[in-house]
Amino acid sequence: MKLSLNSISVLLLLLSFCTVKAEVKLPSIFSNHMVLQRNQQNPIWGKAGVGEKVTVVINGQKHKTTTDENGNWKVKLAPMQAGGPYVLTVQGKNKITFKDVLIGEVWVCAGQSNMQWSVVNSNHSEVELAAANYPNIRLFSVPLVATPELQTTIADTTWYACTPKSIPEFSAPGYFFGIKLYQALGIPIGLINASWGSSSLETWVPRDAMEKTNDYSELLEDWDLAVKEFTDEKLVEVTKKYEAWEAAGKLGKKMPPPRDIRIGQNRPANAFNGVINPILGYGIKGTIWCQGESNVGRSFQTRTLFPLLINSWRERWGQGDFPFYWIQLADFGEAKEQPSESNWAEHREAQTQSLSIPKTGEVVTFDLGEERDIHYRDKQTVGNRLVRHALANEYGYKMEASSPRYLSMEKKQGSIIITFDHIDKGLYAFDNEVVKGFSIAGDDQKFEWATAKIISKNQIEVTAGNIKNPVAVRYGWANNPEINLYDFNGLPVTGFRTDDWKVSTQNAKKASRRY
Repeated sequence: MKLSLNSISVLLLLLSFCTVKAEVKLPSIFSNHMVLQRNQQNPIWGKAGVGEKVTVVINGQKHKTTTDENGNWKVKLAPMQAGGPYVLTVQGKNKITFKDVLIGEVWVCAGQSNMQWSVVNSNHSEVELAAANYPNIRLFSVPLVATPELQTTIADTTWYACTPKSIPEFSAPGYFFGIKLYQALGIPIGLINASWGSSSLETWVPRDAMEKTNDYSELLEDWDLAVKEFTDEKLVEVTKKYEAWEAAGKLGKKMPPPRDIRIGQNRPANAFNGVINPILGYGIKGTIWCQGESNVGRSFQTRTLFPLLINSWRERWGQGDFPFYWIQLADFGEAKEQPSESNWAEHREAQTQSLSIPKTGEVVTFDLGEERDIHYRDKQTVGNRLVRHALANEYGYKMEASSPRYLSMEKKQGSIIITFDHIDKGLYAFDNEVVKGFSIAGDDQKFEWATAKIISKNQIEVTAGNIKNPVAVRYGWANNPEINLYDFNGLPVTGFRTDDWKVSTQNAKKASRRY
C-alpha cells in the first residue's frame, strides 16, 4: 500500500504522541531536593506505557516492576536511615533522575488559614527570616485545587531548601514546628504544606466516607442542591453585584468577594480530591493540623466529623495510625461580661474529645489569640507546643506534651473540687494570684463567675457565694475567655465543662454558605 505524504505525516504524529504518552512519569510530589521518610518502606509510583518495565534505583537499592493494564506502576523502597544526599533514578523507556534526595522526617501541615499563615506575617519576622538558613529542611507546597472529582496529579511544583528567600510565604506553624524538630534531631526534615484559608472541615474529608453514615446526609443534600442551583449565570449575577458594591464605594453591609462554590474550598470533599489525594501514600511521619473557624456554627458536628477525617486519611494513606496533632481554636471576638454560651468553646470541646483516637495530640491556644484579629501572630509558641507532642511521643524525649485536662469533679458543701490529669510540675495562675476563667452553676443551669483557688498540685476548688448547691463548673467557656491557669511547663489548662447540658450548635447540620 502506498501512503501519501499527508498520511505519513499523520502516522508520524500519532507515533510521536504514543511515544510521549509511554514515557515514565511521576507525580510532582517527587522532585529534586525531596525528603523521603526514614526507617520505613516508601512507595514510589507513577505512569508509563502499558506493560512497560520500570526500574527504580537509590542508595544501592534496585527495584523492578511492570506497569498494569492502565499504565500504572508502584514500588516500595526498603527502609533507609537518615542521610543523603542521594540520587534516585526511575528508568523506563526514558530515564528520570532526581538529585539531592535526603532521608529524614516528613510531616504534612494541613488545615485552614492559621496553618497557612505565613512566616513573613508572624511575630519578629525580620529576625526569623534572617535566621532561616536550614538547607536540610526541605519544603513542598501543594497547589490548591478544589474539585468534586478525585485527582491523581497536581500542577508542576517542586521541593526546595529552606532559605531566607524561600521561607517567607510558607506555613508559619509548620516552619516553627520544623526548625525545632531539626534542632532536636539533627536530621533532614521535610514539610508538606497543604493548608487553605477559609476551608471547611468537610472539604478535607472523602465524600464516600461521609456517605457511609446518615450523620452528614443533611449537609451533603443541602450542598448538592446549592451546587445544582449555582449555575454559570448565577456566578455572573453575584459578580456583578459585588462589582457594583465596589464601584459605589463599598457602602452598607460588607460583601464577600464572589466565588464559585462548585470549585471552592468549602464544598464537601473538594480539597481532599484536589490537594490530598494527589499526595496520598507519599511516605510521611505524621500530620499537624489547624482548622475550625469555618465550622464553629456546627461545632457539635465536629465531634464526629473530625475523627472521620483523621481515620479516613489514615486508612487511605496506607501507613497505619500515623501521628495526628492539631492546634485548637484560639480566642477571638469580644469578651463577654457574663458567662454565656459559646460555639467556639463547643468547637474546642469537640477537638478535645477527639483525643480518644490513638496517637493524637492537641495544642491549646486560647491564650494566644486576639480579640480583633482571627489570625494571631504568635506562631512561634504554637510551634513549640506542637513539637512537644512529636518529641515526647515519637522521638523519645522525656517531657510533658499535653496541657492539663479535666479528669473529675467532687461536690462539697458550697463548692466543687476539680481534679486534672496530665499534670507534670503543678498548677499556677499566671500574672495574678487570682485564678481566672471559672464559672459555676446550680440545677437551674445559670452560670455565674466563680472564685477558684489552687489547693494541690492537680486540684482547684471552685465556689460562688450566690450558689449554695453548685452542680456544674466550666472553665474558659467563651469565644474569647479571660483565663490564666497553666502548668509550670507553660502549657495552658484545657477548657472544659463538667455538665452535659444541651449546647447551642447541637442541632446544626447544614453549612452556612456565602455567595
